[in-house]
Formats: sequence, C-alpha cells, structure tokens
Amino acid sequence: MKKVWLNRYPEDVPAEINPDRYQSLVELFEHSCVRYADQPAFINMGETMTFRKLEERSRAFAAYLQEGLGLNPGDRVALMMPNLLQYPVALFGILRAGMVVVNVNPLYTPRELEHQLKDSGASAIVIVSNFAHTLEKVVSNTPVKHVILTRMGDQLSTAKGTLINFVVKYVKRLVPKYHLPDAISFRRAMHQGYRMQYVKPEIENSALAFLQYTGGTTGVAKGAMLTHRNMLANIEQVKATYGPLLFNGKELVVTALPLYHIFALTMNCLLFIELGGQNLLITNPRDIPGLVKELAKYPFTAMTGVNTLFNALLNNPEFQKLDFSSLHLAAGGGMPVQHAVAERWEKLTGHYLLEGYGLTECSPLVSVNPHDIDYHSGSIGLPVPSTDVRLVNDEGECVAPGEPGELCVKGPQVMEGYWNRPDATEEIMQDGWLRTGDVAVMDDEGFLRIVDRKKDMILVSGFNVYPNEIEDVVMQHSGVQEVAAVGVPSQASGEMVKLFVVKKEESLTEEALITFCRRQLTGYKVPKQVEFRTELPKSNVGKILRRELRDEVLKAGDNKP
Repeated sequence: MKKVWLNRYPEDVPAEINPDRYQSLVELFEHSCVRYADQPAFINMGETMTFRKLEERSRAFAAYLQEGLGLNPGDRVALMMPNLLQYPVALFGILRAGMVVVNVNPLYTPRELEHQLKDSGASAIVIVSNFAHTLEKVVSNTPVKHVILTRMGDQLSTAKGTLINFVVKYVKRLVPKYHLPDAISFRRAMHQGYRMQYVKPEIENSALAFLQYTGGTTGVAKGAMLTHRNMLANIEQVKATYGPLLFNGKELVVTALPLYHIFALTMNCLLFIELGGQNLLITNPRDIPGLVKELAKYPFTAMTGVNTLFNALLNNPEFQKLDFSSLHLAAGGGMPVQHAVAERWEKLTGHYLLEGYGLTECSPLVSVNPHDIDYHSGSIGLPVPSTDVRLVNDEGECVAPGEPGELCVKGPQVMEGYWNRPDATEEIMQDGWLRTGDVAVMDDEGFLRIVDRKKDMILVSGFNVYPNEIEDVVMQHSGVQEVAAVGVPSQASGEMVKLFVVKKEESLTEEALITFCRRQLTGYKVPKQVEFRTELPKSNVGKILRRELRDEVLKAGDNKP
C-alpha cells in the first residue's frame, strides 16, 4: 500500500531517503559552511550573517561551553529566545560541542520554565534579557549552574546593536527588572570563546541532539528525544518532497515561526542550512505591519507558516501589495489550513499552499501534498519517503479503507521516546509504531485527511462531529476573521457545538452565522451557541487553543440545555 501512495508523487521524488548521508548535524553544518562560506545564512533587523561568520561564531561559543564552563558532551543546554541572530550561533555551538539543545518557549510562566529545566536536567541556559525576570524566580530550584544572558541587539553591528538595546530597554520598556548576579553576558562568552580551543567531539548519529518539549497545552510537557539521525532523516525527507522546487544557494525563506518550535527548526533552519539558503528571521511575528514591512525589502522565495499567520497576512492591505514573483514554495502546517485561507492565498500570490502534517515526536514531518498539486483539497497529503502509516481503531486493529482511525507512524524520523518517561513512551510507542492521537481517513489514492484530535472530537447524540469541518465552513462567511469550534455539555444531546468567533464585519450576528451554518451542515453539526471575542487564545506558534476555550465554558457552567 505504501508503494501505491508514493507512486502518486512526481517522478522526481524518491521512494526512499538515505538518513545516513551525514554522520551528524555537525557534519552537515560544517559541510555547508565550507560550500557556501561567503553567502548569507541569516538576516535579522537588517543585519546579515554569512555562513563563514556563523561557523566562526558557533565555534567560539562551542569552545566557551567546553573550556569556559567545563561542560561535557551529552550535557543539556537550554535556549530561551525569539528569532535573533544569537539563536543559530548558540544552537550550532551547542551541537558542535556534542551537547543537547533544550529549546524553551520564551513566553513560559515561571512554573512551566522550572518544570522544563528540572525535567531536562539542563546545566546551562542561554536567555535573552527580556525574559530574565522569569528565570530569576525559579533558577535556584533547578540544576542550572550557568546563565548566559544576551540582549536583543548583541549580534548586530555595534552602532545598531547599541541603539536596539537602548530602545528595547528604555523606550519600549520590554526588559522587566531582574537580579541574576552570577550571569555572564553572551558578548563576554563569545569574546572568551574566540581565545579558547575548540575540540571537535566524536558524535554518533544515535546521539541525542534535541530535547524538544511537547504536550504543554494538554498536560505536563514531555521531552521528545530527537537524535542526530532523526533530524537528518527528516531533513532528507523534506528535501526529497520539496527539493524539486528549491535551488541550492539561491533560496531566501521567511522565518516568522519561532526557531525554538520543531516546524521552523527543521523546515527553515536546518533544511535551508543544508541548501545554502538564507533565513529571514522575524523576531516579533505578532506585529503583522512590521512583518510585512520586512517582507517588502527582500525577494523571498519560500515561506512557512500556520493558518492563523497566513490569514492575518491576507487581511493586511500592505501585504496584498507585495511582489510575489520570486515566491515558489509556501508550506502550511502546525494546524489545518482552512479552505477559505488557501483559496485567498492562491488568488493573491499565484501559488498553492502546500499543506503538510507532522508532530514533535516525528522531527516533525510525516506527510505532505505533492509539489505538483494544483488545488487545495484539505488533505495532509501522502507519507514522506521512507515512512509507513496505518490507521487503527481503539483496539489497535487496522480500519477498513475510508473509515476513520488513529494515525500511526513508523520511520527513521520517529523519536527515541520521552526523556525519563518510560511509561509515557510505552503508551505512545507500540511495536515500533508511534500513535499520534490524531484521527484520519484515507482516500482511494492514499491521501490522508485529518478529521481531528481524538480529544477534540465532539459527540452529539452519538454522532461524531469534527471541529475542523465546522471551522472550515464558518470561515467561508465573509464576516468571520477567526473561529474555533468546541464541544460543550448539553442535557439534550450530551454535547453540542459552540463557536468562538472574531468578527471581520461588526454587523455579524449570532443568528446570521447559525443560519449560514444550517445551509451547509447536517442538523447535529450546526452550532447551538456563538460567542464573539476580540481575539482567540493561541499557542506560541499561533495555533488556536480549543481546550482553553472549552475549559472556560466548563468552569463557567452556563451552557444551555
């Protein structure tokens, strides 16, 4: 069956990849730094860092970790910052020292940060000063011995960096007071690192490269153990499927998604390092006007994002005026790409949004739509090369074609397990198959379609209702900007559908929206309640948090019968 799916790919997409082309991510990185030495690697705030500069700076940082701090291969080092030039310097420095990167969301609360630092056993943390006050509250309760503190402009030229740091701290007041007397500055660490000797360690491809935490919005965050081979395999898989659209040394990808998230880490940072491409780092993607202003300066060729980002850009009048003639790859993931958004994107840019699917535990890519597809079907596409999938019921038995079942994955990109959590690993990994928790169906050609997370499914009078379907319909209404559909308790039907909506047109009413839904949905799927909001809660990558909305309703206890 797998061969049938892969045959639907264009002829230039191989059925299998070689995950052992490089011994480690370090070998891949060093190879690209030699091949593309004087070409731009990262751009941020108007400053460009070449591959040569990235190699020199990451080597100095690796030397500092080894000699300056006395850390050893296998030690965990946390990274807590948005998209800045310091991020790739620290990232590749940690990897080149044979250590493990622990990516941390800068927006974490003290409780969340303490859990991740304690759970990972991180010896050191590199953190931007904007969030140092959060670390101050918990650092004494964690195993962290070394704090390396950086400011927003520390990797920019002296004049620009000084100005940026002044504005961020004293004009915008984005650096709350903190007290970390033993912290060392990133600049000082780099200065010392240049004078120290870097010793390249032997790194096996089975060695741990990342502890990538996941599940924080649904329970205690767990560290997915991703090896060098896991990540190398997924880079090869992404390159195999999207590669025909990309050209070595000639790409510029817009990186608005945070690099600490697995989607941008693999798809933007690591893939485009391998391709010799440029990453345009967007530090604050929530500032849509600022993002659009940056895009206007560069002939970007590729862009990744989530549905909410694409939607926000499409609603910006200045974005609609941009030149899209250089763009040849737009990839959506992280959450379903809504049909209305995909259609508007294609109409404006002339390019289709290639929707894919992945999860942290799979490094992350599992499936994508073929690069020659010329329409948006709502499918997550076909399994990437060297990947097997199957759909199973609650008893673990494969379901009949066309029937929904839990999506299970097997391939070289699948994690080793959860860090120090054998029980959780055993629950999700069974006989080499990873159970994703996502419910999918498969059509006759092998295309997969996610119908929803098992936990998000709404049960109305015994019928399964999938929020994705409801949201897709609601987004077709011209007065809707954003929507989330959740299941809430109902005395009459067990559960009913409730909508949370951000208006695009102030005149939109609850009655009008429900009437619109009645025309397109079976009776039991029609929402019974609509609540209008000015914004919807989202994760750090812009994914709408349905569970948070549902929990609000349950706590309030004000549902209709």
